[in-house]
Amino acid sequence: MSATDTQTKPAPDKKAWKTDQEVRWCPGCGDYAILNAVQQTFAEIGLDQDNTVIVSGIGCSSRFPYYMNSYGFHSIHGRAPAIATGLKIANPDLDVWVVTGDGDALSIGGNHLAHVLRRNVGVKVLMFNNRIYGLTKGQYSPTSPFHKVTKSTPLGSLDRPFHPLSFALGSAATFVARGIDVIGPHLRDVLKAAHEHRGTAFVEIWQNCNIFNDGAFETMVERKVRDDRLIDFEHGKPLVYGKEHDKGLILDRAKLRSVSLTEPDANGKQWTKDDLLVWDRHDADAGLAFIASQMNEADLPVPIGVLRSIETEPPYERLVHEQIEDAAKKTPARSLEKLLQSGECWDVV
Repeated sequence: MSATDTQTKPAPDKKAWKTDQEVRWCPGCGDYAILNAVQQTFAEIGLDQDNTVIVSGIGCSSRFPYYMNSYGFHSIHGRAPAIATGLKIANPDLDVWVVTGDGDALSIGGNHLAHVLRRNVGVKVLMFNNRIYGLTKGQYSPTSPFHKVTKSTPLGSLDRPFHPLSFALGSAATFVARGIDVIGPHLRDVLKAAHEHRGTAFVEIWQNCNIFNDGAFETMVERKVRDDRLIDFEHGKPLVYGKEHDKGLILDRAKLRSVSLTEPDANGKQWTKDDLLVWDRHDADAGLAFIASQMNEADLPVPIGVLRSIETEPPYERLVHEQIEDAAKKTPARSLEKLLQSGECWDVV
């Protein structure tokens, strides 16, 4: 073995994460921007391709493993979190990422997603949300708006939509965040924060389906309106938003309320930045994060960034291995025959 064999391998650049597979999404799909952000982020943080696994379910987003030059597993509908859990427990040193969609994750896979979140397995879940079933040609999904007219709901959907961030927080997720396909630098920052988290990281990514649900987020993410319709929840900073940074959020009787920083309110109160809520993503109490997750475009700006990031307990895979090691110390080595004959047995006559 030469001296260079023992040296750390250089981190791959973005091109090294690309495969020779033709990227087969519809022209203009938001998945292209997400793929670019993930490849660039993995290069910037220096992930080891030989130690990285992308697990997907079924849907447009689930083609992701084919386009990432790492290990990958294109699994079955909704079961990616379960398979990723098995991988992480079997080899805790792996960087395991789940790529899923709003239908794959929150419909048939809702149960699996809830359990990976509550267990706090050290995997990173990227849920692409376009509020529609794209692969099967435009049926309504668990995140489609109420009364959404689609091929499967010609008179309008009567289902109340999931709020993915609220779902994750309600499942005791220790890391919850939101990014957007067309705001690349911000999305990369969110992905980096997710990678640094030890437990399960849940990242909802708004993604435009220009074929079956074009403009689903247009009223919030278009350049001319996004400064007034989105608010970045930056840790340790007051919640300020607006093109001129002239508005902010306060906590008023267990609700977030928008106030002007330039004009007095109806009671003559002149609000300043010192009055605004300062965001703490490390707050062990998820109450404020849940309130923020319920914000919608009807009356408040919509949150992006990291809403919650706490590390109060070891990740699940570590607990499993500690339990196995502890049991091995307490239990003497036995043969398979003795194990089968131990404890209660049935006599078959």
